[in-house]
Amino acid sequence: MFWFDRQNPDAIFVDKRRETHVLPDVSSAGGSRTLVVDPDMVADFTALPFGDNRFALVVFDPPHLIRNGRKGWLAKKYGKLEGDWREELRQGFAECFRVLRPEGTLIFKWNEHEVPVAQILALTPEQPLFGNRCGKTAKSHWLVFLKR
Repeated sequence: MFWFDRQNPDAIFVDKRRETHVLPDVSSAGGSRTLVVDPDMVADFTALPFGDNRFALVVFDPPHLIRNGRKGWLAKKYGKLEGDWREELRQGFAECFRVLRPEGTLIFKWNEHEVPVAQILALTPEQPLFGNRCGKTAKSHWLVFLKR
C-alpha cells in the first residue's frame, strides 16, 4: 500500500495472494472502491524463491492482524496471520536476512494494533538500528536493520 511506483523495474513485489475485491466505502464515488492485490510474483515470505545474498534492500511488511475476520476489509487489504503465526514471522525474518546481501538493509513495517512490536522483535535475533512510529495513534512502526 506504500508504493510510489509499483512498475519500477528495480522492485519486485511479492505476495502470496493475487486478488481483487470491491469494498464498500461511503467516502468514494459510487459508495465503493476496488482493492487490487497484484504482485509481480506470487510466493510465501517463509520460502522466498530467490538465491542467498541477492538483494541490497528488502522491505518486509507482513500481515499484522490476528483477530480480524477473514472477510473484513482490513484482512483483505493487509492479509491475516493464522495458525502458528509466531513461527511464520520467525521464518519470514530468516528468509529476509537470507536473501539480503552482506551490508544489505531490511526495512520492516509493523502495526501493533493487536500485537506489540516488542513481541515481534523477539522473533528474530537481529536488532534494528533505528526506527520511526507513525500513524494517527503512533502504532505503525518502520524499523531498519543492517545485515552483518
